[in-house]
Amino acid sequence: MIKGLGITTVWTFDQQRTKAFFTEKLDFEVRDDISMGDMRWVTVGAKDQPGVELALMSLDGPGLDAESSQALKTLVGKGVIGAGAFRTDDCRGDYETFRARGVEFIQEPQERPYGIEAIFRDDNGNWYSLTERSEELDFSKPF
Repeated sequence: MIKGLGITTVWTFDQQRTKAFFTEKLDFEVRDDISMGDMRWVTVGAKDQPGVELALMSLDGPGLDAESSQALKTLVGKGVIGAGAFRTDDCRGDYETFRARGVEFIQEPQERPYGIEAIFRDDNGNWYSLTERSEELDFSKPF
């Protein structure tokens, strides 16, 4: 039976640069950085959530044929891939901290029916929601 999400993929043009983005700008920690022949396996994760990792996958890595690699490069480069939503307990505060560190925000914190949300891009163009949930909509608790 599925127990939950463990690893998800973030497509990157440059694994080293993207690792620096997540660790230096967002305070993530490196979980793995392993060379395996022609592949490098790099994962990062939020310090307070040890069970979930982002695999920083090269757009030129093994397993992608040339046509698929080029299609992904085009989509990532256009900034149309939404890579996920990060939870926070202080959207406005994190927005100010991350913006001061050079994170590109495409939407400032705004009130939404579900809480406060800002949207930012990583160093590749992938975008993420930074969401502070309303107390009455705490989806971390069972219904």
